[in-house]
Amino acid sequence: MSANLLSEAGIKVPKGSVATSAEEAYEAAKKLGTSDLVIKAQVLAGGRGKGHFDSGLNGGVKTIFSPEEARDLANKMIGHKIFTKQTGAHGKDCNKVFIVERKYVRREYYFAILMDRATQGPVIVASSQGGVDIESVAAENPDAIFKLPVDIKKGLSLESAQGLADKLGFVGNAREEAADTFLKLYKLFLAKDATQIEINPLVETSDHQVMCMDAQFGFDDNASFRQKDVFSLRDPTQEDPREVQAEKWNLNYIGLDGRIGCLVNGAGLAMSTMDIIKLHGGEPANFLDVGGSATAQQICEAFKIISSDAGVSAALVNIFGGIMRCDVVAQGIIDAVKELDLRIPLVVRLQGTNVEQGKKLISESGIAIFPCDDLDKAAELVVKLSDITTLAQKAGIHANLSIA
Repeated sequence: MSANLLSEAGIKVPKGSVATSAEEAYEAAKKLGTSDLVIKAQVLAGGRGKGHFDSGLNGGVKTIFSPEEARDLANKMIGHKIFTKQTGAHGKDCNKVFIVERKYVRREYYFAILMDRATQGPVIVASSQGGVDIESVAAENPDAIFKLPVDIKKGLSLESAQGLADKLGFVGNAREEAADTFLKLYKLFLAKDATQIEINPLVETSDHQVMCMDAQFGFDDNASFRQKDVFSLRDPTQEDPREVQAEKWNLNYIGLDGRIGCLVNGAGLAMSTMDIIKLHGGEPANFLDVGGSATAQQICEAFKIISSDAGVSAALVNIFGGIMRCDVVAQGIIDAVKELDLRIPLVVRLQGTNVEQGKKLISESGIAIFPCDDLDKAAELVVKLSDITTLAQKAGIHANLSIA
């Protein structure tokens, strides 16, 4: 899919096509008419080459030499989970493979365009050490990475593109072709409302062509209304199902690795809530912002998402009611606890609009909720409750905690 976007922008990529079954992989390999081929698992995660499948296959990027081999390997990839250092323990479902012609490479480079907070605009990150984890290059040899901030009003100039090609070591015709590729990638970045274009590796082939061999794109969700062609390519099976569910209810959710669920209104308050949890020795399990005008139903759905994470051992609700009414939040909490039969300790801090009505609803609900007006004390309490619940779970004991 990224290859199609690059090709449409006039950027050179190897010929290839996507297959969703072993037979399609066989036909795609035949159509290319060469015995020098590569099969790539199509998942939204890096490190595929060093990954492994639950089918027993090692490696999500393989050199192949026949349509029959494409079919055999596709059978071991499609319909199976791949595990890489970026997928986590749950892995990612592989539903497609990319059958592509193999190119013989002289040199490999890294090239990316990102949005940079420091310069408040695009920045190009490039290195002559491509085809490997750029994080490793940054850690071991930071001088090998070049950064080029771009003035979004002026754009990327030909002189800047050529200068970057020089720094990376392109010479002769390859230098001009590399600069032209950089310019086209920058134009594509702007045209498609991208937040990231990462090419790894960008290569110079044995016949001195500059080509993009592999790519990852990120796009601004706020631009979906004008980038319908791009967003129509979205594959929800490659995303965290909790994040997909959250989007359906206009909630902002990001799963993390901790054990304390967080439900907050406002991104800034959510960040500070996670910070204070960490300050008291806990680890947040998620970032969940219900926004400024959530309904009781949305609050209930938010709890469903939090409770779907088996690793969550306690939850903290931190609401500052401005437009958001605390009584609406309280009703949503009560509905969620009853509907889900929520068994984890729940600390609730409500401040702002209709706070007294919200507190009254909670106190009269008969539900074991730990109210706390002070955020610091609330964070300290939820960390302690999480520790107690975690210890009980490890001992095979169900801890039913209540206020003394």
